[in-house]
Amino acid sequence: MASRDAATDDVAVELLPFIRLYKSGRVERLIGNDTAPASLDDGTSTGGVASKDVTIDPATNLSVRLYLPTAAGAGDKLPIVVYFHGGGFMVESASSAKYHRYLNALAARAGAVAVSVDYRRVPEHRLPAAYDDSWAALAWAVGAACGDESEPEPWLTKHGDPSRVFLAGDSAGANIAHNVAMRAAVAEGLPAIRIRGVLLMHPYLWDASDAMGPDLEERIRREWQLMTGRPDARVDDPWLSPTSARAPPLALLPTQRVLVAVAGEDFLAPKGRAYHAALLHSGWPGEAELVDTPGEQHVFHLDQPGTAVAEELMDRVVAFIAGA
Repeated sequence: MASRDAATDDVAVELLPFIRLYKSGRVERLIGNDTAPASLDDGTSTGGVASKDVTIDPATNLSVRLYLPTAAGAGDKLPIVVYFHGGGFMVESASSAKYHRYLNALAARAGAVAVSVDYRRVPEHRLPAAYDDSWAALAWAVGAACGDESEPEPWLTKHGDPSRVFLAGDSAGANIAHNVAMRAAVAEGLPAIRIRGVLLMHPYLWDASDAMGPDLEERIRREWQLMTGRPDARVDDPWLSPTSARAPPLALLPTQRVLVAVAGEDFLAPKGRAYHAALLHSGWPGEAELVDTPGEQHVFHLDQPGTAVAEELMDRVVAFIAGA
């Protein structure tokens, strides 16, 4: 009996540095487990930001963490930044300490209401669960800002400007931001939505250009098979490769401004640059900005808060939101 129990706890799949899946069904998340509660952050570093957790859909346990600058006056209407955290679709959450810290700073510096989405994660919930949750969170946020009585949320109703909506995310969250934006291009029923800008920070994207070797492509393929739950999943999947022939035309992207940030030592950087170039040559009529930080690693701005390079990237993000 003991040997049988031990066998069921053997590792079935290991994707470092993220998770181990055991034959028993147990999931071990190796990183991204440090959390912080919603709170009032009145430190001088952020200028004062209140946060709270709100459940959107009890059936799927979908929730968001809202951030509101405490300096917002009674009649102030602020940009809405809908943020999707990274973590390979597998780890991290809206309550992760590093995301809580970052969203506090972003809300304060940009003078925005931030909506950090706690979407369902792989492997318990394979894609498209994260995309569906993120879409539902966007629709909820816009509805609440428009005063929809079926979606009451006073912070968004009083302070959210539904004509100034930004989608933002890092890594897998940047992938989500792109895909949610493309869904908005063809969707109906979102009242008065206007996506002013999309911010893709070190995006988890792939394409057929700039070959990076069979080992790396095999790694991405294995990850994508796990994320989708499809053994036949391919790296030219439109969700992963928005520049592939199978993907909707980038010219449909429903915004006039995009910011793509890449880090020079990140193996995903060439894919972010390729996305930016493809967008510019797609016939899309907007303005795309590329922020390329040499010598830095993937999501350095989250892992090294307060450094000069992190502050410079935050300044670019804040300027992008202010300039819309």
